[in-house]
Amino acid sequence: MTEAIIDVKGLRTQFGDHVVHDNLDMTVYRGETIGVIGPSGCGKSVLLSEIVGLLEPAAGEIRVFGQDLDALSAGDRRQIEQRWAVMFQDGALFSNLTVRENVMAPMREHTDFSEQLMSELADLKIRMAGLTVASAPKHPSDLSGGMRKRAALARALALDPELLFLDEPTAGLDPITAGKFDDLLKELSRLLGLTVFLVTHDLDTLKATCDRIAVLGDKRVKFIGPLAEVAQVDDPWIQEYFGGPRGRAVV
Repeated sequence: MTEAIIDVKGLRTQFGDHVVHDNLDMTVYRGETIGVIGPSGCGKSVLLSEIVGLLEPAAGEIRVFGQDLDALSAGDRRQIEQRWAVMFQDGALFSNLTVRENVMAPMREHTDFSEQLMSELADLKIRMAGLTVASAPKHPSDLSGGMRKRAALARALALDPELLFLDEPTAGLDPITAGKFDDLLKELSRLLGLTVFLVTHDLDTLKATCDRIAVLGDKRVKFIGPLAEVAQVDDPWIQEYFGGPRGRAVV
């Protein structure tokens, strides 16, 4: 049986009187890349934030690597959290640090590696993310949008995570740069055996990288499955999403 890496049961998310999720269930299996889509405001990024512990749900259970995160001690939870990494939509790089220093930041916090080893590992991750080492001493403001995305990916890979969360990783990129990022993500997922939770609006990214698509709507996961199957679901939003020229091109 395929191992469940993320298992969300009965999730309820509420901000005051506004309910975002109600009795939401989702399972993500080891080694797959799952794309999370849905109308604006349906809570895609909120769901990601709850799984990684940045937001607390009103009710429900979230298990990652088989562990109920709310039931863990602070130390045990910290060990689980070191097995995943998050790449936020804007990259969230530290503007006052160089690319190399950004990639070294998780190592400083979670390891006792020497300065030389951290620097060498950071340069390795930078190359893995498709940048040259010449980018390492530069600051984020010196990089193009695509290069900043790759630098953020390098930092996410710093501690060799098993699980990678990506929030709109190709947002703001031109089609050629976005396509190269998609190819890089697919190749890294294959080589490193990553499980990837991907929030996106990008149809090309869905086709290029995702094994399954989860559609959020009506406060829950309405449909989940391979792209070709989801695209045929008789649902007004899905048909509008996949029914345009760009949608028809990827299905």
